[in-house]
Amino acid sequence: MEVYPLLIVVFCFLDSNVFSVLSTTEFDFGTLALSILKLLGDAHMGNNKIKLTRELAVPNSGAGKVLYSKPVRFRQPGLDFPASFSTFFSFSVTNLNPSSIGGGLAFVITPDDEFVGDSGGYLGIMDAKGTQNGNFAIEFDTLMDVEFKDINGNHVGLDLNSMVSTQVGDLDSVGVDLKSGDLVNSWIEYSGSTKKLNIFVSYSNLKPKEPFLSVTIDLSEYVNDFMFVGFCGSTQGSTEIHSIEWWSFSSSFDVNPKSPAAALPPPPPTASLMNPTADSVTSSPPSMAPSESNGTVNSEQKSSSSKCHNSFCKQGAGAVVGVVTAGAFFLAFATLVLVWLYSKKIKNVKNSENLGSDIIKMPKEFSYKDLKIATKGFDSTRIIGHGAFGTVYKGILSETGDIVAVKRCSHNGQGKAEFLSELSIIGTLRHRNLVRLQGWCHEKGEILLVYDLMPNGSLDKALFESRIVLPWLHRRNILLGVASALAYLHQECENQVIHRDIKTSNIMLDEGFNARLGDFGLAKQIEHDKSPDATVAAGTMGYLAPEYLLTGRASEKTDVFSYGAVVLEVASGRRPIEKETSGVGKFGLNSNLVEWVWGLHKEGRLLAAADSRLNGEFEEQEMRRVLLVGLACSHPDPMARPTMRGVVQMLVGEAEVPIVPRAKPSMSFTTSHLLMTLQDSVSDLNGMITLSTSSSENSFTGGGAVGMDLV
Repeated sequence: MEVYPLLIVVFCFLDSNVFSVLSTTEFDFGTLALSILKLLGDAHMGNNKIKLTRELAVPNSGAGKVLYSKPVRFRQPGLDFPASFSTFFSFSVTNLNPSSIGGGLAFVITPDDEFVGDSGGYLGIMDAKGTQNGNFAIEFDTLMDVEFKDINGNHVGLDLNSMVSTQVGDLDSVGVDLKSGDLVNSWIEYSGSTKKLNIFVSYSNLKPKEPFLSVTIDLSEYVNDFMFVGFCGSTQGSTEIHSIEWWSFSSSFDVNPKSPAAALPPPPPTASLMNPTADSVTSSPPSMAPSESNGTVNSEQKSSSSKCHNSFCKQGAGAVVGVVTAGAFFLAFATLVLVWLYSKKIKNVKNSENLGSDIIKMPKEFSYKDLKIATKGFDSTRIIGHGAFGTVYKGILSETGDIVAVKRCSHNGQGKAEFLSELSIIGTLRHRNLVRLQGWCHEKGEILLVYDLMPNGSLDKALFESRIVLPWLHRRNILLGVASALAYLHQECENQVIHRDIKTSNIMLDEGFNARLGDFGLAKQIEHDKSPDATVAAGTMGYLAPEYLLTGRASEKTDVFSYGAVVLEVASGRRPIEKETSGVGKFGLNSNLVEWVWGLHKEGRLLAAADSRLNGEFEEQEMRRVLLVGLACSHPDPMARPTMRGVVQMLVGEAEVPIVPRAKPSMSFTTSHLLMTLQDSVSDLNGMITLSTSSSENSFTGGGAVGMDLV
């Protein structure tokens, strides 16, 4: 009879432990096994991250989900409040094609561990048919979807059984841009007893003092007894990649209903993503600092050390000689190591062909290994453009997580010369409308330049390849930014810089659609007021000034002409040279944009040149001013063209546009003037013109007066 009370006690003890196990869940990526995660849809592992969407170079619509495969208890019989939980996660949204935007990701609490919702605005949470219910989600949305009443393409929303968020917060208000590619941290904390949900978002590892969103909600109305936790993400005709780089989660039922849910700390800097070999591996606790309680032990250790030392001294001269000999050997070995390291460093400096002396003022020197890792071995899927004499790759620096553009120089003599030219020039330039050079690398026969990545790509893609028409306000600001950059290059630098390749594909757009002029591979640096030397004319047809084609002499006036072509291209939405619609491989009479706009101006129909896709959403007076500035810069006579400083003043309304004649003036040279001009140039020009046609532009390299009709 006495055994029964004991059994009752044992069963109560076991039941208490089972209750504790069922009602408490805690894990993070440092203690989580890969086998305990469930990857669904497009979700996959890559570079020690969980990626919710596929890494494709072409736009795609897809969805993926990752879940902690063990169910988490959210409701407990006998309790009138749900479980409290706290989760911390770090994520990033990167894009192989910055002009391709659409999708997002979400932290989800879901009743099912097999279902993946639709792509696009559904974020993989639900499908259009509404076949699954009972979802709680915190969405981080990168696309404004009118159907779901999104406020913009950079917001956080609370979704309760619907993709129309019940609470929404604009991330612009806290300076966080989901599409920046930077690592974003979020803390989500919920107290079951107080029914308070707090959401924190920051770039910093330190949790903000105030929540980004704070909502009172009874979660018991939206969860079952057991639910699954995790993340889902989707794309909508885009190349966005949604990565989870750290995740910690903890849930429990409040023992003291008045106590708030404990926040989970961010991961340690050296923490790995997860441990694939064990279900649970916890890090060893830090060693305890000495305290008064172990003072006796420390004293004994000190005494023992002293005795040992005294005993050593009593062992005689032999022991001393042995120690001295060992010390001398160690010192000699260390000296040899230092000499070897120093000689290797000197050798590396010599192998770099003394590049350092030419670029003392340059920013950081990167290692080839770091840039190879950043670009995934210069993978073709990372190519985002082709510059003068080089290919440009998207890269993610492993140390900082920064997203950069890596320009890889062509493997030929001319490409190397252009690399050195670009490096020596742009490394000393600092202007808000120039692409910033972060650093360079010259190892293993490779020469690389590292620039800030421009999220919105190049201007020509924004004009001709984007699904969204570039608004006039952006176009006007872009033209002003490029003019400001050229005024800096021509008149404000210590030595004048002639870019020689001004075109829309070399004008990059940052996250705010501000212009950043780049690609200085053809640029030349000359002293102010010094006549430029004759060279082989190089550039792109449609942007090249007539006198440059004739003489091969690039000056600030040839840059002004190229800028004028850009102005007309941006205002009209037409390329500088377009193929004739009738006839294959031939150019029509009106294929030249500058000639076409001059013709409209002569007929008194200048505003007809405005891009019809703008639907008249611009001020006519402002459009007329911009078009006249374009024609003034495109004047056949270089001396009649304005300076870029004057252009800036015209665009902001501080100066009047010079009178532009209705009929395009003729370009005339006297025979003596022509001979004198060509006399100094003929030795440098090869007299050959080569025209190569690509899918987007016509590139020109050559010089002399071959094929030129002079009036």
